[in-house]
Formats: sequence, structure tokens, C-alpha cells
Amino acid sequence: MLRVLILSTLFPDASRPNFGIFVERQTLSLAERDDVEVRVVAPRGLPPFPLSRLARYARLATLPEREQWKGLSVRRPRFLNLPGTGGRYHARAMAAAVAPLLEQIRKDFPFDVISAEFFFPDGPAAVLLGKRFGVPVSIKARGSDIHDWGRRTTIGPQVVAAGQAADGVLAVSEAMRGDMIAMGIPGDRIETITTGVDLARFAPRGRAEAKAELGVAGPLVLSVGALIPLKGHDIVIEAVRTLPGVTLWIAGEGGDRKRLEAQIERLALGERVKLLGSVPPDRLAAALAAADAMALASEREGLANAWLEAIASGTPVVIPDVGGARQVVTAPEAGRIVARTPAAFAEALAEIIAAPPAPAATRAIAAPFTWAANSARYRGFLQHLVDRRRAT
Repeated sequence: MLRVLILSTLFPDASRPNFGIFVERQTLSLAERDDVEVRVVAPRGLPPFPLSRLARYARLATLPEREQWKGLSVRRPRFLNLPGTGGRYHARAMAAAVAPLLEQIRKDFPFDVISAEFFFPDGPAAVLLGKRFGVPVSIKARGSDIHDWGRRTTIGPQVVAAGQAADGVLAVSEAMRGDMIAMGIPGDRIETITTGVDLARFAPRGRAEAKAELGVAGPLVLSVGALIPLKGHDIVIEAVRTLPGVTLWIAGEGGDRKRLEAQIERLALGERVKLLGSVPPDRLAAALAAADAMALASEREGLANAWLEAIASGTPVVIPDVGGARQVVTAPEAGRIVARTPAAFAEALAEIIAAPPAPAATRAIAAPFTWAANSARYRGFLQHLVDRRRAT
């Protein structure tokens, strides 16, 4: 039996049910295995009182410190988040706060390995905890932890040092693995394990019927991602402006909402472009099945879950050549890889709408990306780290 301690600042809670849902799904898939036991520690970074009473922290502050979350044992300790420091002290503060909790957990759950699910602050904190408890550490790179945090002056060195000190490192795409090697993380410690997709939830439903249920007439484009500049929603909005009769729905929430609302108003697209906000998985699955295409103009990605969820739904994607795009769009039925410009997106969307691939052919592209395959490789990787540590 392999006992895995998941350490993740990206994990859903009652105040953010869609936050880090990919980590939740991966953890559930791992926990479903007969040869694995899992506990989750999902630290919360909170500032000192009275700042902790601000709206952005208040709901986090009231979360239970211990709960059962979809059958998983989850602990949510607090660590000190010092505003104005750019996060440079997060990792050490997190490790200091989590260490006493792990002392308790280890009494009835002698974990074999710590798996950090984001490179910062989870990764450096996990390395410190791994040394303290004498267990191997895995760190998973997902995207912005490498491409954003990893490039910050005060944080980047911590990210690289953690990657060099970890027993093993995971990347969600081959492109990300290459980026990590270029940063100085040893390539012989990095394994690429792509994400999974729930093929039962995300599946074709008959596009016409799905549109009718949602009250949509005519072509529908869906964009799925946080409302932040990195995701390039403004590019897709501009592309749809040039496609008469095409409706665009954007599923996600974030700080860029007001700017996007202003763009929609300026272009007089209020009748055709809708910001849906945060969408629960089942509603998202229905929208993806109804869409003629999913368009996401990200500046950077690892390997986006939204790509796979769309393709599993029988809906082709239009995306730039970023991250693991070429591992996903392997045939025309999967969609198009295009330049990150409104004109290129508009052209590709027009092509797909005019001559859509068969949904079954699109879905077939997603067949290898199952959570079962993901958890089997993930479990094997972690077991290898444990065996190697015991051997030495």
C-alpha cells in the first residue's frame, strides 16, 4: 500500500468549488485505486488580523480546518500571507504552519511520499517538509507556476531550487518539460504525465438538441478559462465580432471582467457575447456539447483541461501553439492550432462552423486521456520515488 500526502494550495473548497478542480479530480482518481491511500493538506494563506476580514479573505478564514470533501480527508491549515511581499515568504511560512499538522497526521497515517500539486509555494514548502520527515517529494508543474511564478525575480530562484532538490518532478506536457529544463531543473528527474478528462461527464449529446436545451440558435463558440489577460478572451471576442450570427459564451471568472465588459459594450456585441461567470462542471459539459467550437487564445498553458473537455464533448478547439497544444490537436478533427490573432481565430472558427467534423471523430482524439491512465502512471511515478529512497 502506497500512502500519499497531497499538498496543494490549489484545491476546491465551499467558497471556491471550481478552484483547482483538476487537482481534486486527479486526487480522487488516485484515491480510487486499491493500492493507494491518500490524505490531502490544502493550506490557506491568510494575512494578519484585521486584513483577514477583507472580502477576498473572509470566506477562506471561515472554512473548517478539517473536513471530508467528496470522500477525501482534507485538512486546511492557515499560513501567514504577508501582503506587499510578492509571495516571497509564502513557502517557508507554509512549511512552518504545516509541519506540526503533519506530526499529528503521521501518527495514524505514516505517509510514504509528499506530492506537491503546484510549483509555488507548494514545491519549496514540500521540499522543506520532506527533509524534516525523511520522505521523498514530488512536485507537479501545471503552467503559470513555471511561466509566471518561475520568472519572477524573488520567486524564480525558489522554484528552480525546489525543482533541483525534489526527488521527482512532473510536467503536464512535453513543452513544459522543455521549459523546466531550460530553467535549470534536471531533465532526468522530470516525467511528463498528461492530465485526464472525465469521459462520462464530457461527451457528445447531439449538438442541435443541446443548443435547444440552452436556448441557443445558430453557431455557438465557447471559451473556457479564468478572466485574466493571460487567457486572451479579448482576442476571441474580436474574432467573433467579424463572424456575423455567431454567439460567444465565456465561462470563467476573474479580475479582467470589467475590461471585457467594456470591450463587449464598445463593440456593440451585447446580444452575441455573454460572460457566464464560474460554471459548475455539469453545466459546462452541457455548454461544451452544444458549442460548434471551443476557442481559447491563451498566451501560455501547460496542457489545458478545457482543451480535453471540449474534444471529449465532440467539440473541436481553436488554440495557439502553446504548451501541449500539439499533443492534443493531432488531427483536423481535434481542431486548429493558429496564430494568436483575431484574424487567425476568426478564419479557423469560420472553417469549423462551415464544415464541422463528426463529433465521434473529435471525441476519439480524447480517448487516451483518461483519469485511469493518469492515476496509473502517477501512482507508478510516486512508487518509484519511494523505492529509490528506500534503496539508498
